[in-house]
Amino acid sequence: MTTPAPQAPYQPPQDRQGASGGFYHSPIPVRRASLGDAIASEWTKIRSVRSTMWTLGVMIVLLLGIGLLSAFVVSASEADLEGTPVLSLGFFGVLLGSICVITLGVLTIASEYGTGMIRTTLTACPSRSRVLTAKAIVFFLLSFVITTVMTTVVGVLQSAMVDGAEPTGDDWLRSTVGVGLYIAMLGLLSLALGALIRHSAGAITIMIAVVLLPLVLAMFMFSESLAGLQQALFEYSIPNQLGAFYDASVTTSGPTGWEPLWIMLGVTAVAMAAAYLTLDRRDV
Repeated sequence: MTTPAPQAPYQPPQDRQGASGGFYHSPIPVRRASLGDAIASEWTKIRSVRSTMWTLGVMIVLLLGIGLLSAFVVSASEADLEGTPVLSLGFFGVLLGSICVITLGVLTIASEYGTGMIRTTLTACPSRSRVLTAKAIVFFLLSFVITTVMTTVVGVLQSAMVDGAEPTGDDWLRSTVGVGLYIAMLGLLSLALGALIRHSAGAITIMIAVVLLPLVLAMFMFSESLAGLQQALFEYSIPNQLGAFYDASVTTSGPTGWEPLWIMLGVTAVAMAAAYLTLDRRDV
């Protein structure tokens, strides 16, 4: 009976000696992962899922369809728009389109918790803060660019279709870039809430309530004792803040000009800080 030859101890691939006596080195360069790598990964994910195509596609249809339909109705009725900003006709399409941005913002992170994909994501990138930062950057830039481009296109078409007050440079800036920043911030707030709630349907429902409920509640407050609360709900409701960019606010008081953007920036910053804190402290 022959005795088997002893086997050589296992050596990792990078430590094995080659035929020439040197150590093996991988031809693939090895480097530490960066935020740019996480951003590239999140961009690949967000553009490859069907929810992005559907939500942003519906948003584009709403912005174009409602914006052009309102301009057509006004031009056909030959209404006197003297003193009324033409760009304000785009308000209704943007308000409905914001629901699509809210939905996509929640799904950007909450859907990964629902499918369990978040475990794979955090295995590939153990830094949770880097994952959330990459998601926020990709989503914010995507929603800002699409909203700004579409509001600009709708504004140009409305100005060509309707005779009204000539928009100033500040009007154009607020109704395009300002609205784009505000809607992107609103979507970022939705993303933060999705990270906190970790449930798509629940987070979307809460965000829709945040957008619409204050205005609806204010409409049914008839008591004199609730007059102050009613006025505050009217002034700081998201539809009224969004209307301020078009000089079409529901009330004559409340935030004006660029003030709604700073309010939304503060609220979103608090929500994102809470999302970072809970993401590092909770298990997936």
